[in-house]
Amino acid sequence: MEHRRLRRMMLTRDKCSELAPAAREQQVGELAGFCRMEAGCEEGYVRLFRTKTGCVVERDWRYFRVDADWDSLLAQEDLKGALEALIEGRELTAGFHAAELLAPIGRQEVWAAGVTYYRSRGARMEESRDAGGGSFYDRVYSAERPELFFKSTASRTVGTGGKVRIRADAAWSVPEPELTLLVSPGGRITGYTIGNDMSSRDIEGENPLYLPQAKVYSGSCALGPGILVSEEPLDMSTEIAIEIARAGSMVFEGRVALTELKRDPRTLLEYLFRDNEFPDGCFLMTGTGIVPDSSFTLASGDLIRITIEPIGTLENEVA
Repeated sequence: MEHRRLRRMMLTRDKCSELAPAAREQQVGELAGFCRMEAGCEEGYVRLFRTKTGCVVERDWRYFRVDADWDSLLAQEDLKGALEALIEGRELTAGFHAAELLAPIGRQEVWAAGVTYYRSRGARMEESRDAGGGSFYDRVYSAERPELFFKSTASRTVGTGGKVRIRADAAWSVPEPELTLLVSPGGRITGYTIGNDMSSRDIEGENPLYLPQAKVYSGSCALGPGILVSEEPLDMSTEIAIEIARAGSMVFEGRVALTELKRDPRTLLEYLFRDNEFPDGCFLMTGTGIVPDSSFTLASGDLIRITIEPIGTLENEVA
């Protein structure tokens, strides 16, 4: 079963040692939680993490603490080159525990694209049918101009291990697992992270004009665990996977490949940057292709795990 496969990705300390013999001596403390971020474990990748004690760069399973301002780093047009220069000649560090992680966001805004997968189109049409808004989603799916909307700020965003929220006035709430782009002030994709676009389906379905209320509230956004630093697009066979556990039992799981993404991320960015400026860079969620059936809604205490193998696993409990 898929959730068993995902659990196997949540590597133990011993497994980390097997996969990374060169870094074995560097892994100290309770690193089992941290190893969850290393799904994929492919050499050549550079990852950037924001922790309570500063910035940490991971390259080929080796970890380096760097003295740098987070927002200044994310504003770099050549982020990978800047990080390579910072860690050149620097001593290795001992890694860190997952509890040290913070959401990888500072002054950046989080924006989101909607109806970029066929499954999302169908779900949006279903939830808004009674309100007469279904045709809007059908039309935006095939339109040249994409749906883009403001999603979050740092104060509304949690990292892995943090608690996401469902609105008190919502009766139908779901997570939306999304590949999320890190974008430089110049509009270049410099990295990737995992996003959870928490959504109140009944509120948006009642009237599409209620979308800001359905999407933007405290704890409505999660990003993490860190940033996969790369200007190269991810392989289109890459999968986004989600599992939701309730009281120790799996209540939902799903996966989708990037081949199902209708919109080219570069096109989304071209529209986002039209007559818009992001001096600190920004994050762009690229939409979801996984939507639970209408009978499902999140509940307090649910555990949400979203995995994109080159990036890691974003894990959050529902408050």
